[in-house]
Amino acid sequence: MSIRLRQVALVGNEYEKTEKLLKDILGLSVAYRDPGNRPGIEAGVSIFGLRNFVMPIGNQFLELVAPKDDRNDTSAGRYIERRNGPGGYMLLFQVPKSDFNDYRDRLTSLGIREIAGESITGSESEAVHLHPKDFPGCITEFRWCINEKNDDGDWWPVERNWREHRNTEVVSGISGAEIQTPDPLALSGLWSQLLNVPECTDGAERSLTVSDGVTIRFVEPSDGRPEGLSAIDLVAKDPQNVLEVAALQGCETGRDNFVISGLKFNVKAD
Repeated sequence: MSIRLRQVALVGNEYEKTEKLLKDILGLSVAYRDPGNRPGIEAGVSIFGLRNFVMPIGNQFLELVAPKDDRNDTSAGRYIERRNGPGGYMLLFQVPKSDFNDYRDRLTSLGIREIAGESITGSESEAVHLHPKDFPGCITEFRWCINEKNDDGDWWPVERNWREHRNTEVVSGISGAEIQTPDPLALSGLWSQLLNVPECTDGAERSLTVSDGVTIRFVEPSDGRPEGLSAIDLVAKDPQNVLEVAALQGCETGRDNFVISGLKFNVKAD
């Protein structure tokens, strides 16, 4: 196994609405909610004043992180304020256990700090969150997890029964992500060094290709918002039908994309 884009997180303050749109448009189902969403329980992201849900897309995952009770004194609330609204939040990469320490060594050599208190160490998984001031673009996590040789292997941020919640009738995977930044050349170079994959150039756009053909693109801002995760690419059986359903649900739509919680979803045929 080489590096994989295993999960994408959105940040927003419309928890129920976002969940319903993802279900109605993409046929997705929630496989995990932070237990802290239950009355009287504080666990996971809830201790930071947040709530979440995670939905499988093929063998990858889409998560929403939202401030509880619309609080703005949380990391998610501050991120929404800084980016002038909801949108893309995190990219979570799975790396082989045998390479995990090499990634941490590159963090040190590049002067990239880990977010204090966010690193996770265990017998079945280990993860680091990178400090966004040192590694811009979006909040980024690297993680190894058991059963890593299986495409459908376990993934620590969800329960082990996540496969029971998978539905690939509409979309089957995440094939790319787009980060907008004032300096695509510099940011692409930094990501290339840390991910240890070569850069590609297409006009002003820079990109990196990780395993399974998943592409991370770096482009100049086009929506007036500051640097951040601006879009992801979805593989769909019938892209046109997805766009028609998104329009009927009241989403902003384009020629081949629609928007939920400030994140653009580009829809491509499988």
